[in-house]
Amino acid sequence: MSVLSPRTVSVPKADISLKGGEQLHLGKIALEVIHTPGHTGGGICLLGEGKLFTGDTLFAGSIGRVDLPGGSMETMTATLRDKIMPLEDNLIVLPGHGPSSTIRREKATNPYLTRISRAKTSDNCGS
Repeated sequence: MSVLSPRTVSVPKADISLKGGEQLHLGKIALEVIHTPGHTGGGICLLGEGKLFTGDTLFAGSIGRVDLPGGSMETMTATLRDKIMPLEDNLIVLPGHGPSSTIRREKATNPYLTRISRAKTSDNCGS
């Protein structure tokens, strides 16, 4: 039974399981799979041709929900810190919902990323 729906929903088994690091080829386009758990345990982003397809990991000014089954704020924070923050600033962010953005803009304005950036800075000041 789903939290959002009173009826049971069956989820089909995935054809393939992506762990991160794989390359997906769509015609001449190659996309790198980045494992980004947090919203769900199996979350991924796809990186290619100057664009980052973030699904429900990262939105313009926000992140995906972590309060549903499979979500974890601790895991999402690690994903944002270790997988999203190191990416090139000029990447265009194409989320699963809402407007596009850039990594640079999200680092500067997204409260979840600015909090991580402040924590990294304060950690480095103590070393």
